[in-house]
Parts: sequence; structure tokens; C-alpha cells
Amino acid sequence: MNVAVDAMGGDHAPEMVVQGAVEAVSELGIDITLVGHEKKIAKALDTRPAHGHISFHHCEDVVEMDESPLKALRGKKDASIKVAFDLVKGGHADAVISAGNSGATLAAGVLALGRIEGVERPAIATIIPTERGRVVLIDVGANVDCRPAQLFQFGVMAQAFACSCLGITNPKAGVLNIEGLQNRLRS
Repeated sequence: MNVAVDAMGGDHAPEMVVQGAVEAVSELGIDITLVGHEKKIAKALDTRPAHGHISFHHCEDVVEMDESPLKALRGKKDASIKVAFDLVKGGHADAVISAGNSGATLAAGVLALGRIEGVERPAIATIIPTERGRVVLIDVGANVDCRPAQLFQFGVMAQAFACSCLGITNPKAGVLNIEGLQNRLRS
């Protein structure tokens, strides 16, 4: 497996991203393509043991955390997150990881790879460990106004992920409402 990693996205990039990539290669034996400014990535990599499973794909631009995702992607054709997804689209990578602007990550994925048929709006998912096992939390920060049909689609996608990737045979679904949570926190 070759994972394209947005080396320029996230806090303390590229140093922290490179550190994570080196650890992933060491522990998992996967190939990683660090996407971003090659000189800055190489400088961060100089302080860590070199691994043959890490390569570079140079690009000049980065979508900053405070930028509007679509506006930034339209204006920065050579942005590291966009280039990472283009590597997947072109068959040069199998997956993308980014700790950068989540809206830009989601938008770059949709622009490069499209959506699954029947899915109106994609969502970002994360896995949360709990005392009773792992939980898939879907739509973590990408959407602020969803229709009921989209929430249903999120549930179907989370269930499929829980079954196929986590081996959970009969996952339960629930809805967490941010407005209800905000009201409870104010009380």
C-alpha cells in the first residue's frame, strides 16, 4: 500500500507529519509519499532515520487552516492536499492522509475522486475507543446543515465502515445533535 501524506497540512507541519510518516513506515511497513515542499520535508526527514519506503512528490502550495476550502483549491492548483488526491486518482497512491484543513481535504477528495452513487454529501469519520469497544463517529466537522436523508446516508456509510473495516457484526446507530449538546453545555 502506498499512502499519499499531505506533509504540509496541520499544526507543526512538516516536522510532526514527517515524524508520523517515519513511525508508520517502521511499524506498518507501508510505502509513503510525502506530498509538499520537498526541501522543507527533506530538512525535517534529516533529523530522523531514513527509510526506503518514503518518497517525495514536490508541490509549492498549501491550503492554510483559516482559508476557505473551495476558494483555496481553485486558486492553488499545486496545493499539497489537492496533489495528494490527484496521486490516488492517477493510481500512484492508494489512500490520502492529512492533518490539515478538513474542509479542503473533503473538497479535494470530492473534486478528484467524486462521490459514491447515492451519496449526496460525503462525511469525515473517525474511530473513538470506548470502554465497550470502538465507535465510528461520522460527520466530524465537515457539514453544518444536513437534511434527514443525508443523515441517513451518513449512518449507512458508518455502518458499512464499522462492519467491513472494524469487524463489528451488528453496529448500532445513533444521532448526536450539536444544538442539543450546546444547549446542555450552557445549562
